[in-house]
Amino acid sequence: MADVFDVLIGQDAAAAMLRQHVASPVHAYLFTGPAGSSLHDALVSFAAALQCPDNGCGTCSTCRRVLQGSDTDVYFAQRSGVSWRVDELREAERVSRRRPLGPGYQVVVIEEVDLTTTGSSPSAPALLKSLEEPPSRTIFLLSAEEVPDTLNTVVSRCVQVRLRALNEADIKSILQRDGNDEALSAAAAIGANGNLHRARILVRDPQLHSRLAAWRHVPERLTGAPSVSTAIAVEIAASLDQALAPLVATQEEQLEYRLEDARELGQRGIANRKDLEAQFKREQRRFRIDEVRFGLSALVSVYRDRLHESLENVQDGHRRDEHRVETSLRAIDLILLTNDRLSSNVDETLLLNDLMLSLAEL
Repeated sequence: MADVFDVLIGQDAAAAMLRQHVASPVHAYLFTGPAGSSLHDALVSFAAALQCPDNGCGTCSTCRRVLQGSDTDVYFAQRSGVSWRVDELREAERVSRRRPLGPGYQVVVIEEVDLTTTGSSPSAPALLKSLEEPPSRTIFLLSAEEVPDTLNTVVSRCVQVRLRALNEADIKSILQRDGNDEALSAAAAIGANGNLHRARILVRDPQLHSRLAAWRHVPERLTGAPSVSTAIAVEIAASLDQALAPLVATQEEQLEYRLEDARELGQRGIANRKDLEAQFKREQRRFRIDEVRFGLSALVSVYRDRLHESLENVQDGHRRDEHRVETSLRAIDLILLTNDRLSSNVDETLLLNDLMLSLAEL
């Protein structure tokens, strides 16, 4: 039977746990899982189930209101900067003290609670205070990719719901459920590296297929000439800027949304705008690195296909393919080494140039 938890593709264990808890919930839940593991979707689904008279049927007006973000008794706390501020959590606590307008609960959702431990004035004590004595009809739903040890007291007051990393098949299914084309969903799932948020950005990118093809065609384009290798590296580095366009568009939409909120409150601008812009830059940097890893993964698959084909030919007695087996193995090692070097903050263009020159020598 379909319900609100059916959207949690690849999270069967977490969905089963939430179905058990929805009939008799406790006062606080902490959702954890790796980047892009549907944390937000899980929060929204559970909030809908908590409000639904049928524990999350997914079709009633109550479920639809929560899923559409229009239920007045489900409050999503808003963070203006890169860290949670004490006043923002106090506002969440103030909302938690309200009596729900409907027959359900007052649900307070606070995402990325690990950011209560960062910044010049950590706000974790304010979060803990909210959890210690909540009203009987209030439920807190918290989330974090990773929970630092400094939040152990917060964790001890919550039931933990752990989500697992999504695989390519899971992400492809989710993207298709969102209404995207099968081929584009498959390509985005490959490039997402298990991150659903990244996949939903990639699927908006009309150049995704062409970038994937460019990586796959690298081996056949390498002629051994250094100038050709350098040109390929420069071309791929330029494509990284193109890949960023959908993310930048998403960030601009988010910025405009916050500006509208500020105007409605009579404010001239966004509080902590510099912090927000710094966060956007970090997201762009992380996205570029993920894009390089995506390309390197595609390149590895090409050399692995060559390796398997050559091994089969060697088994059939074609001795000339023994050299191709060796060069394919060396190429894969070089690509994996480049992937490891990405963590050392090396310039991508220089890194790619070194890789292309090395591959051309094989």
